[in-house]
Amino acid sequence: MWADDEYDQPKPAGTGAVRVRVPAKVNLHLGVGEVRPDNYHELQTVYHAISLFDEVTARPGDTLALTMAGEGAGELALDDSNLVLRAARALAEHADVPAHARLHLRKQIPLAGGLAGGSADAAATLVACDALWDLGLSREELAGLAAGLGADVPFLIYGGTALGIGRGEQVSPVLARPGVWHWVVGFHDGGLATPEVYQELDRLRAADAAPAPLPEPAGLLAALRQRDPEVLGAALGNDLAAAARSLRPELSAVLAAGEAAGALAGLISGSGPTCVFLARHAEHAAEVAAALTGAEVCRAVRTCHGPVPGARVQH
Repeated sequence: MWADDEYDQPKPAGTGAVRVRVPAKVNLHLGVGEVRPDNYHELQTVYHAISLFDEVTARPGDTLALTMAGEGAGELALDDSNLVLRAARALAEHADVPAHARLHLRKQIPLAGGLAGGSADAAATLVACDALWDLGLSREELAGLAAGLGADVPFLIYGGTALGIGRGEQVSPVLARPGVWHWVVGFHDGGLATPEVYQELDRLRAADAAPAPLPEPAGLLAALRQRDPEVLGAALGNDLAAAARSLRPELSAVLAAGEAAGALAGLISGSGPTCVFLARHAEHAAEVAAALTGAEVCRAVRTCHGPVPGARVQH
């Protein structure tokens, strides 16, 4: 069960503007299994929400409209393919209400970066429109609706640290000791399309050129309970890393630069190309970030911490 004090649904915010903040996710463990009959891969993943945020603001409107600023402005389509608009329409259809809202997206999470930025925005939209339209849906109801929008969207309704199975959409909270982990996040020029990375992994496996699949995440879950960064660093893993490096060979240099900067461990987040590095504490994270910035192998470098809650109304 999700803890009530952390994951309860915020009270509706009435008819004024509703601002929702939503985090990025990293995959501390991403085990990729066989292709299923629905053409998705069977996954076992441990999600972790970090303090890199997008914001969706919802205001009353006579139609459904979307504007945006920040990361990806001018690149991200604002038409019906956008997950923000798809989420608003899905919620309106579910609740049998008009899909009327003026939505504004402020992005810090890079596009196609392996940090689930689009999924985060969909989760934020569900929470924002639920409050704007005074629907009062529970987190569980929103997460159920979220599963139809994308595999990562349900987790970003909840946040924290969670185990995901199936396509990743079936999430349950991970029991871990209270505390924070400190991360350095390296943004890469350009993105990677998730389907292409999975196709590349399939190609590498068919050619017997991929590392052995990760075992079940028992070791990672045990490391989270120990609260020892060295132990956690040794347990991180991502089956998609080989495919991401195959498509973007320069990512190997980014990971090497993070190691040289003093990080305890580094990994490619999700399908990449964003790289994340584990630090001992906040001061160590700042030192690693400074050294990684100096190496000039990333477009931008940020320090973050986790876990943090998922999509939440900001008062």
